[in-house]
Amino acid sequence: MNITNSLKTILEEIPSHVTLVAVSKTKPNEAIEEAYASGHLDFGENKVQELTQKAESLPKNIRWHMIGHLQRNKVKYIAPFVHLIHGVDTFKLLKEIEKQGRKEDRKINCLLQMHIAEEDSKFGLDEAELMELVHDEQFKSMEYVNVLGLMGMATFTENEEQIIREFKSLKSYFDRLKVDKELPTHCKMEILSMGMSGDYQLAIQEGSTMIRIGSNIFGARK
Repeated sequence: MNITNSLKTILEEIPSHVTLVAVSKTKPNEAIEEAYASGHLDFGENKVQELTQKAESLPKNIRWHMIGHLQRNKVKYIAPFVHLIHGVDTFKLLKEIEKQGRKEDRKINCLLQMHIAEEDSKFGLDEAELMELVHDEQFKSMEYVNVLGLMGMATFTENEEQIIREFKSLKSYFDRLKVDKELPTHCKMEILSMGMSGDYQLAIQEGSTMIRIGSNIFGARK
């Protein structure tokens, strides 16, 4: 599979305001280097160990996205360099990111993950938890996290109506927070991360500004 051509094809197809995160999990450094050589800088990994190893050995201006489920005890390993943590699914995790950001004297960019799918296996906040978090006094006093938006994954199904319904629900939370005058300055609704290889066209149609694509760029994972 020609990675450069695949990347170019997708980038030509999507609107300029949508950021493409090339999901490089399980892929060798050579594949990432090929995509990087074409000018691409945003790469997504879902395991902390793999992410830190790749960040150590690959160009330092790569923007690394932690897209997988993140355990609190692993935050310290990526805090010094991660560009964006996509899956903040509990207040406890956000508190740990704040703590590690303070240690590094570095503001860490995050997205709050919403549970929008009808599958139990997906992580994320529900509407009540989201509203409670963003209006909590402890959240308002945080200094080392930047919450830049929301992330969510639709159900893995061929039912497009269901996928659209789930994306619409995420967009409605995003729009609601966008006009919320009580949010602190470190909570801005700039990024709506939804859409993967199988459903990114629908996600963009429903307002996504960031998509995560792996197999359409690098080929199927072994």
